[in-house]
Amino acid sequence: MHVTQSRRSFLAAAAAVGAAGLLGTSARARAEAPPETTSVRLPAFPKVSDCMSPIFIAKALLQAEGFTNVSLVTEGTGPDSSDWIEHGELDFDWNYPPAHIKSIAKGVPITVLSGLHVGCLELIANDRVQSIPDLKGKRAGIDDFNGNTYLLLMMIAAYVGLDPASDVEWISVTDPVDAFAEGRIDAFLGTAPVPQIMRERNLGHVILKTSVDRPWAYYYCCMLAGTNEFVERYPVATKRTLRALLKAVDFCLADPEAAAAAVVAGGLGSRDDYVRQAFGSEILYDKWRQYDPEDTLRFYALRLQETGIVKANPQDIIASSTNWRFLDELKRELKT
Repeated sequence: MHVTQSRRSFLAAAAAVGAAGLLGTSARARAEAPPETTSVRLPAFPKVSDCMSPIFIAKALLQAEGFTNVSLVTEGTGPDSSDWIEHGELDFDWNYPPAHIKSIAKGVPITVLSGLHVGCLELIANDRVQSIPDLKGKRAGIDDFNGNTYLLLMMIAAYVGLDPASDVEWISVTDPVDAFAEGRIDAFLGTAPVPQIMRERNLGHVILKTSVDRPWAYYYCCMLAGTNEFVERYPVATKRTLRALLKAVDFCLADPEAAAAAVVAGGLGSRDDYVRQAFGSEILYDKWRQYDPEDTLRFYALRLQETGIVKANPQDIIASSTNWRFLDELKRELKT
């Protein structure tokens, strides 16, 4: 399924990014060859993951980069976008580093290209859980036993010395907010807009916030990967895709009100005030220039080794399945 974008919502996004001067191209970009393909497929989770909402802003920017067929894919084979790219239903995947690493370890032909942002996750708990070690003997809500929240929360538990297999009771829930409110779980990981919803309903308290708490705040929580076929066959299109996404990320940080209005008009964002808050202060979109994406992959690959989920050597993963050339070029090009 693909997001259908109305002319009105597209014009809202185009006007917003145009007003910010982002639809223009640099001299270096104008000197580039046109994209080898004019089609590109990206994942989208409407009203579910506000941290990914810059993808909607990027749609107008991608069209300015020469793409005439930009597909925002909302479902495919399997529950997560890491499944969709594995089954050839995406060209690029905006996802958590552990999801990319797990895919690489199982042989999915993808290349990690860039970090995108920091800090989209919060660990929310009831009064029985005041710190991460208190998860011992408690019920943690997860999306499913192959899902990202299970993967991430297992690593967080293991990092403080818990045995995720025996110390935590894992409960799969469809709606963690309702499950928490009804007392069926003691804690869960949430990404925007869930933390805002919890605060609005005065439910629980935060015991870990990846935008500020060590060591998680030092590493990307979302990174971009492309299929090997697309990256190798279409290098100009790959760079243009990454440039559009990074410019969209910059815009969401620089003008959160205009960016939020455009995202909500397009039907992808949860609610204007939630998205505006996420863009303005909750999610650190400025870190793509500052952090080393290789450090992030190494950190999470080691954590996955500790939990026994991945056996591959972190350096082998980095050597075989990363390409920072496009990012390095864009860091020089997009200095301001």
